[in-house]
Amino acid sequence: MEITMVCPCLLGLEGLVKDELLYLEAQNIRPQNGRVVFQGGPEILARANINCRYGERILIQMGAFEAKTFEELFQQVKSLPWELWIGRQDSFPVKGRSLDSQLKSVPDCQAIVKKAVVERLRQKYRISWFEETGFARQIQFLILKDRVSVMLDTSGIGLHKRGYRANATEAPIKETLAAAMVKLSRVYRDSILFDPFCGSGTILVEGAMYAMHLAPGLRRRFAAERWDQIPAQVWRKERERAQDLIQKDAAFTGFGYDIDENALAIARENAAKAGVSGKLRFERRDIRELELAGERGAVICNPPYGERLLDQQAAQELYRVMGQKLQRKRGWSYTVISPEEQFEQYFGRMADKRRKLYNGMIKCQVYQYFK
Repeated sequence: MEITMVCPCLLGLEGLVKDELLYLEAQNIRPQNGRVVFQGGPEILARANINCRYGERILIQMGAFEAKTFEELFQQVKSLPWELWIGRQDSFPVKGRSLDSQLKSVPDCQAIVKKAVVERLRQKYRISWFEETGFARQIQFLILKDRVSVMLDTSGIGLHKRGYRANATEAPIKETLAAAMVKLSRVYRDSILFDPFCGSGTILVEGAMYAMHLAPGLRRRFAAERWDQIPAQVWRKERERAQDLIQKDAAFTGFGYDIDENALAIARENAAKAGVSGKLRFERRDIRELELAGERGAVICNPPYGERLLDQQAAQELYRVMGQKLQRKRGWSYTVISPEEQFEQYFGRMADKRRKLYNGMIKCQVYQYFK
């Protein structure tokens, strides 16, 4: 069974998701703005859920079409083969978004999509009432410039929820974004990684998981695991495959510093839950006490800034201290994410590479120093 799937992602990470899906042996991979479309069988669906580090969820693409009226939306949705995925007892809630389209009312679109699916299933199953007492098949739609995509969510909870971060500090970085920063910083199985503002430890945990080839979804469950259409042995086989790829002997070491003892306690707890505590060290230390010893290493951090934890003046002073501590050093690289447009001015030198990304709803830049 060939399935067309969609992996939504943060804007700017489409290339990383594409490369990852290629490595996972998905087919016909097509990056688009904020998402990547691909194809594969049930095993690729399970593999993508278990292994994707940078994508937000895995959706089955039921159909894509143009609709400018509610009647067009109804008829197009009704024509899709919903019976392949939704049984007589299954629940199928609907949610979605509409951007720059004639069909502006999301509640009305939700009602039309729901009605169309019900009508399709009513004809196929020859029943007039759906109790919807079974496992959920979450229907999602996106209407962008009158172009409609209708999908089924196979992940349930977003893929950034790895299962290790039950507790977090006040302004945590999203796991998928932390993983992307690790990838962009070219962390390897034997890298030495520092985070001088580690908070709940997300960047370091993601770094250790990446270095060890530890699949981010190995310790959690997915919505489609309860679906009859994907056999249990498919999920079992893909988990075994991911387990076999783990490199416990990776020489990676991570050091996390923070001035908040509570944050450090949470970081240690999260590292233990993720199964990487043996690779990480956490201690209370101010950025002014940072010493980078050794011939090579990497610093990746999400420092506090005006829109999160510090007032703008304090954040700017912090950037100046960072610039003093993170001097050019052969064999070392520094990656910093910040919304401060004048970051390079305060830091004291221009970045070797910049990339636009979002940390939650905050537009940021990732500044990389490696020369």
